[in-house]
Amino acid sequence: MSTQPDVHLSVVIPAYNEAVRLPGTLRNVLDYLSAQPYQAEVLVVDDGSTDATASIARQFASGPTAVRLLSHLDGANHGKGATVRLGMLESRGRFRLFMDADSSTTLDQIDRFWPALQEGFEVVIGSRNIEGARVEVHQPKYKEVAGRLGNLFIQAFAVPGIRDTQAGFKVFSRRAAETVFPRLTIERWGYDFEALAIARLHGFRIKEVPIIWVNAPGSKVGFRSYLEVLAEVWRVHRNLKSGAYK
Repeated sequence: MSTQPDVHLSVVIPAYNEAVRLPGTLRNVLDYLSAQPYQAEVLVVDDGSTDATASIARQFASGPTAVRLLSHLDGANHGKGATVRLGMLESRGRFRLFMDADSSTTLDQIDRFWPALQEGFEVVIGSRNIEGARVEVHQPKYKEVAGRLGNLFIQAFAVPGIRDTQAGFKVFSRRAAETVFPRLTIERWGYDFEALAIARLHGFRIKEVPIIWVNAPGSKVGFRSYLEVLAEVWRVHRNLKSGAYK
């Protein structure tokens, strides 16, 4: 019989060259978790960083809440999708959240998610585009326009009815995570909507919950990334039609 404590919540933080922003995010995450009545773990997944990201994560390894550092076997940069997948599959939690290293949505926002999870939704995602959401610091206008147009394309060909697939704050039950993430094929930007498309295909109910979101400086998403996402939407559409995710 395992002597490991039951982990209620796993927090997965993908990180690529996040030496500047990661310390503040980890302090905020650990402060929040220290006040909770449940067992939690934090996984920092290093995506081949060339700065001090890994060594900073190691500095937080000891403490009341476990912080684990993971990396790809070859130590190379694989992309955010591959990095989130690794963290979600290595997690032990009953519920598994991935969030951005820049804390554009802070961990305390998960308090809004628990009612939906208790209702039986197994995938609960943060949304900036539904009633009750608040964007405190906006992205540049071209990014907001590109995001809105991209969402129309995503809804048309991958996940109809979901208003915001790209906010980096999503919770999966253990069962949903272990069904969805082994089937993920996109290693870079389109992993969010691919994960949601796979979840829906396998019968998991998805709930959007409003969040408070702040555009943090230093984003690694450029205009080229939006073009890549469009190609990845079509790839997900083809995979759904061909039965590749079954």
